[in-house]
Amino acid sequence: MPPPLMIFSDLADNWQRVLQHSFYTAANIFIGFGLGIVFAIPLAMLVTFSRFFERTIYPAIVFFQIIPKIAIAPLFIIWFGFGLLPKVLIVFLLTFFPVVVSAVAGFKSADPDLIELARSSGAGSFRTFAKIRFPSALPEIFTGLKVAAAMACTAAIVAEFVTSDSGLGYLLLTYNGELRTSMVFAVIFVLGLIGVAVFYLVEVAEKLMIPWHVKSRGDAH
Repeated sequence: MPPPLMIFSDLADNWQRVLQHSFYTAANIFIGFGLGIVFAIPLAMLVTFSRFFERTIYPAIVFFQIIPKIAIAPLFIIWFGFGLLPKVLIVFLLTFFPVVVSAVAGFKSADPDLIELARSSGAGSFRTFAKIRFPSALPEIFTGLKVAAAMACTAAIVAEFVTSDSGLGYLLLTYNGELRTSMVFAVIFVLGLIGVAVFYLVEVAEKLMIPWHVKSRGDAH
């Protein structure tokens, strides 16, 4: 175990290289995570409001989630090469499922009496969704987003272990091979910072979009 002073001293000596690879890893995380959100929430809506999609698409999503992503990562090299795309796809696959599940649970958690009241007052399907279903689903959706944010960082590193010549995962393998333990811990420290940043970005978005929920949760403590 290298002393903390050595870890931060070596990180200061190699900060340019670590920073360069950090940008690459962060790009994998944010692009894959963003795509997961973009595809997961509309699909959750289809699963919630269509029995056909619930019976056909949702079981398929669960099945593909069970497959270990690290097992199919080498196939991504064959299909897409060593560029950014295979890493983004692995991050997408690992972050997609938690968001889908939480969004489906959120959309189904809307108070049926409140929905019936809105319909009897003349509100159409779109207005009912925008004013009742979607706001009531946001707490569940953000729970899934937080889980996905943590998984995105892990997914990016796993992807870079398998299919990369850049990024912090690649640096970890390099420094392990060189037996530079202090730099291994330095890279892990930087990875932790990126993971915390992604998680708290989701926290900030939650506070901005559903301040009423965050306030009530704080009052409960």
